[in-house]
Amino acid sequence: MASEKVETVIAGNYLEMERGEEDSKSAKSKFSKLFWHGGSVYDAWFSCASNQVAQVLLTLPYSFSQLGMISGIIFQLFYGLMGSWTAYLISVLYVEYRTRKEREKVDFRSHVIQWFEVLDGLLGKHWRNVGLFFNCTFLLFGSVIQLIACASNIYYINDNLDKRTWTYIFGACCATTVFIPSFHNYRIWSFLGLMMTSYTAWYLTIASLVHGQVEGVKHSGPTTLVLYFTGATNILYTFGGHAVTVEIMHAMWKPQKFKLIYLIATLYVLTLTLPSASAVYWAFGDLLLTHANALSLLPRTGFRDTAVILMLIHQFITFGFACTPLYFVWEKCIGVHETKSVFKRALARLPVVIPIWFLAIIFPFFGPINSTVGSLLVSFTVYIIPALAHMVTFAPAVARENAVERPPSFLGGWAGMYSMNAFVVVWVFVVGFGFGGWASMLNFIHQVDSFGLFTKCYQCPKPKP
Repeated sequence: MASEKVETVIAGNYLEMERGEEDSKSAKSKFSKLFWHGGSVYDAWFSCASNQVAQVLLTLPYSFSQLGMISGIIFQLFYGLMGSWTAYLISVLYVEYRTRKEREKVDFRSHVIQWFEVLDGLLGKHWRNVGLFFNCTFLLFGSVIQLIACASNIYYINDNLDKRTWTYIFGACCATTVFIPSFHNYRIWSFLGLMMTSYTAWYLTIASLVHGQVEGVKHSGPTTLVLYFTGATNILYTFGGHAVTVEIMHAMWKPQKFKLIYLIATLYVLTLTLPSASAVYWAFGDLLLTHANALSLLPRTGFRDTAVILMLIHQFITFGFACTPLYFVWEKCIGVHETKSVFKRALARLPVVIPIWFLAIIFPFFGPINSTVGSLLVSFTVYIIPALAHMVTFAPAVARENAVERPPSFLGGWAGMYSMNAFVVVWVFVVGFGFGGWASMLNFIHQVDSFGLFTKCYQCPKPKP
């Protein structure tokens, strides 16, 4: 019975996307399809990997200075695997929801399924409302963080303008993402974004090793519980980039093939984050405690300027990744989501960018804001809620018997899966939200007390007399 259902899902999804492809052959050039229309497994992998590691790459050495080398490495591996697990849960729930709806003859060709709709269809309106709140709030602040990172990075090439002014400029630039219709259209951007991040990661690694350790370098972390849990929640945030999993899956021609994509993307990301964070922390040690952006400690060279420019472009791409689901929600609210006109949808999306722009100017705390968002929002959005939703969805025996996707055999069936989900919920609630929320809020309040809201130039060097 279950195998018949899986076959139905595969056939339904494939035929739906195939019709779209046939239309595109008659309407779009081969060049447009090559760079603009993506829905393959490879497109999904590039989207996941590119979205997962962006500006946070520059703050991981800062987290290592708070955690210490050993804890930093352990937390990256641990949260990388945990993030992959909950991304898998989200993919299972998406396929389950879509299967049920397609059996009811629901047509999704002009509608993008989102996480809150999955929760609504499987568990009801209360779950939908909670999921919508956490997902939208997280993506809102995720977009804010990308905008803050743009201003922080460009300052190291051109300090003639303060970071607040750069935020105004890049806010206007990032607003152009309203013209990108959906995740189908990120094919070339995802590829380029990952290449840019890969360059920056290996630049940080090699430049730090070539630079060597600064005179009198100290590696005293961890020194306080506040710093320790702040660093841990930044890593929780790092591997919590799968709030857009449903939208990426929906853009695939065969969404049921997503299962291991996020895990493979995470393994690649770890080859970037572990060497770069370790090398920078080895070279600069405790200096990173007051330099949240790793680029600020490396001498200015052509290689560093290239890394800054590439990260700026990638942050523009990641801004689009985080903002596109918000655009979809807003379109559905005002009734233009199924409109064919790209220009009309773009105009409708513009109001979404304004609060992001404003929040980036109020809270320009590059680094500390990551941990705060990680503990208060990421912990629920992509860890606790997916694990709980999976347990509740398949609690009835009939739901388990008719499940489209059954638990991996190596886990020991449903009992093993429930045990894994329960561990995720308890760990993230206690360590991520509890201790992490306490520590990151104290650190965030300290930044407000030290620099103030609307600060013009966060962590900028004092002008020489």
